[in-house]
Amino acid sequence: MTYRANFDWLLKDLYDGVPGIEMIVVLSADGLRLARYSGDPDAADRVAAACAGMQSLANAVAQELPGSDGEMNLIVIEIDRGYFYLMAAGANAYLAVLSDITCEPGMMSNRMRDLVVRIGAHLTSPARRNGQTV
Repeated sequence: MTYRANFDWLLKDLYDGVPGIEMIVVLSADGLRLARYSGDPDAADRVAAACAGMQSLANAVAQELPGSDGEMNLIVIEIDRGYFYLMAAGANAYLAVLSDITCEPGMMSNRMRDLVVRIGAHLTSPARRNGQTV
């Protein structure tokens, strides 16, 4: 990711600005971790891989809604002690956040949307085929 060093501070800004965030992961559509803030690197890789499946499933469901463009915008999952958020963040790129239960979902989705608007063009991941950028 070309601009990763330039937006690490923006990921930190999201982390510092919303109470309860445990991990932030930027990933490609095929599940490769592009960047992360906080949390274990191996856990971030697992989250990125899982997100690839979720965004694919959400896009398939979105195609069934009449009038929809068939693209996933935001997934929010409430889990036992927290929340999981996945948001489209640019061409072939996604922003994922894991938080504890103290995090307010409305605030989180607004702050994620603000971040995506500010740096969405830098959160893109080029398409790949057979492990090579196309």
